[in-house]
This record gives sequence, C-alpha cells and structure tokens, in this order.
Amino acid sequence: MIEFKNIKKSFGDKLVLNDVSHIMETGKANLIIGSSGSGKTVLQKCLVGLFEPDEGKIIYDGVNFTDMTEEDRKQIRQQIGMLFQGSALFDSMTVEQNIMFPLDMFSKMKLSERRKRVNEVLDRVQLKDANKKFPAEISGGMKKRVGIARAIVLNPKYLFCDEPNSGLDPQTSMVIDKLIYEITKEFNMTTVINTHDMNSVMEIGDNILYMNQGQKEWTGNNKEIIFSKNELLNSFIFASEFLQDAKDMRMLEAKGKIDDDRNMDELLK
Repeated sequence: MIEFKNIKKSFGDKLVLNDVSHIMETGKANLIIGSSGSGKTVLQKCLVGLFEPDEGKIIYDGVNFTDMTEEDRKQIRQQIGMLFQGSALFDSMTVEQNIMFPLDMFSKMKLSERRKRVNEVLDRVQLKDANKKFPAEISGGMKKRVGIARAIVLNPKYLFCDEPNSGLDPQTSMVIDKLIYEITKEFNMTTVINTHDMNSVMEIGDNILYMNQGQKEWTGNNKEIIFSKNELLNSFIFASEFLQDAKDMRMLEAKGKIDDDRNMDELLK
C-alpha cells in the first residue's frame, strides 16, 4: 500500500499539485487519470522520489518515504519496478541483457541464477526464446512485454507504469492491460498506472484517481465511474459521442443486471 497525504508541489509560481491525498491499494490496479497538465505525471514522480513535494507525506506500507535519507530510500527503490512510456530498452543490448540489467545492478545472484530468472520472467510475459533478439528486431508490443519483464525481475512490491499503452494498437493494448493486471494479482503488488487509455480505465480500473488542475477531483472504480455525476469527469471520460453511447449502453446493461437479480430474488422467495 502507498498512501500520500496533503501533497503540494510547485514549480516557481505555478502550483502543480494542491493538497492531494489518496491510497494506492495492494493487489489492485491503481489508475491515475486526467488531462494533460492535470498533475498526474508530477504526482507519480513525487511518489518514486524523482521530485520532492513541497508539503505532505508519502508512506510505503507504514514507512514514511518523505522523511528518509537518500541512503534509506534505496531500500524502498529496490522494491520498485518501473515500466516506462517508451519502454526505455537499451538498443545495444539483447532482450536478455536488458532484463538482466537490474539483477546485475542490485542482486548477488550467480550468472546461472540470473539467466534462470530472466527465462522465468520471459516465460511469464509470453516471450520465451526471445533472449538473443535486439529491441530493433521486435514489435512495439513485444518491447512493452520486455519492459514488464525487466520491471518484475527483482520481484518488486510496487510497480509503476507510465502510459503503458502509448503507441500501441487497441488489440495489443488489451494484451498489455491483461498482463499487468494478472501480474498485479499474481504477485499481490501495489501497481500505479498513469494512463489516458479509456479502455484501461473500464477494464482494469480497480482504484481510480481522477486529477483536475492539480487536485483530486474524483475517486472510485471502473464500476462506479459509469454512474458518476461529476461533470468534469464525465466530460473527460466520455468526450466523444461514441464513448457517451458506450456509457449509456453500459448503464442499461448494469440496470438490466440489477433488475434480473431482483427478479431472481423474487423467484427464490
């Protein structure tokens, strides 16, 4: 669990985060959404210590990350996996070398043990036998999966994903969403995802934080978001006529399910 309380952050005269508090829950896909300039990227960078908040606290499973020395923070950072927007693979390294990089840096495993671990995570992201390929030889979706494999190779407690579906086609995006979601549940990680992808919001949004102009505007899950009466959220999520129609259909489906359940209850009495 990651809890942050009353986070404020300014750059010069510009207030970017204004008194933001929320809890990122363990074993759930925690999504941060909002339009460009809403503060979600700055918030995520504060959570991992790339930016220092001007005020407020960030707490990792009861430990106050904000007040730690840089040396003490290393212990927390070694439990963090990062999936970057552009995957951030080293072009001159093979897939195996890219994934092994964190093991080389932070583990004391023997080479044979590191290779075994690389093969385990490659198998988990369905890229078995891709070890010797270079990033230029694989697709965008495969690069994302390599990025996920590298992010989880150290068995992190916390996983941060920055726009994981950026640049991917809808079908590949769904594959990446499903993989991140499965891994989150399988390893009981606290996963924090910055995204603009509305399909991700609807499919894997266990815990959603909607940011607007540096403030927390709305929180809920992918079931509750359909019925939200928050006008700012609705104009952001359902900006197009197509998405509004999809919302109306989902509301009708949900209402039908409720009615069906009530009818079943009556029959069972």
